[in-house]
Order: sequence, then C-alpha cells, then structure tokens
Amino acid sequence: MADVADFARLAGREHGLSVVSTLRGDQTIQASVVNCGVLEHPVRGGPVIGFTTRGNARKLANLRVRPRLAVTVRAGWEWVTAEGRAELAGPDDPLDGVSAGGLRLLLRAVFTAAGGSHDDWDTYDRVMAEERRAAVLITPERVYSNR
Repeated sequence: MADVADFARLAGREHGLSVVSTLRGDQTIQASVVNCGVLEHPVRGGPVIGFTTRGNARKLANLRVRPRLAVTVRAGWEWVTAEGRAELAGPDDPLDGVSAGGLRLLLRAVFTAAGGSHDDWDTYDRVMAEERRAAVLITPERVYSNR
C-alpha cells in the first residue's frame, strides 16, 4: 500500500508537478496541473500535501463548496494518487490558528516543499498577496499507486 512518503518521493523527482481533480457543481470533474509538496500541517502537525492557487481559480471555488479532491503525481511510468479533504488557508479562506503572518510563511513553506526557491521573498510575498493566493492542504485519507 502506498503512503504519503511515496507521494513525496515522486513529487521530488518532477518538481511536484501534479494533477488535481475537483468536483464541479454539476458533478463533473475539473482537473488542473499544480506543483505539490509534502509538508507539516501548520496547526496540528502531521504530513499534508500542499499546493497554492490564485484566489480566483475555479479549483478553489470548487473546493470551497466541495472540499474533497484527488491529486496524482507521476515520474516516468510510476504514479501515486492521494485522495482526501482539503483545508484552505488564504486571505479569503481563514484557517483557525494561522495568522496573516503565518499565512505568508505557509505559502512560502508550500512553495519550497514543491521544490521552489526564490531570490526575493519580499517580491514573492507581494505577488502572493496581489493574487490572493491560498494554500490548499490535503490530509491523505487514501493513497494508492501502480507499484
């Protein structure tokens, strides 16, 4: 049985490039490509899969109403999928226990967990605020793979 460590291993091979699937109101699937990473939950600890998204993104609107999703990462012919419930943390989606300053650090943590780096964190923070970026944190309930 696969686990979140398997997800993290594959994500590290492909800069976290993953496909996220959410459910639209008409019960059809909406899929998009994001960069994911595994990090510690900012409030309760424990591993979560995280990605960031613009405040006006369709996937975020879907998750606000229907917070379940699947995320798949692949490298070569190997893949791992994690399913779970999304927690949102953003300027329009406050997460209990995460302050405005904590959100800034959380967005950085998600970015670096997905393999990102930045030479100018002040600019990064400004752009994230302008885009009203939110962190999406998935606690895996089911993880499976082709291995």
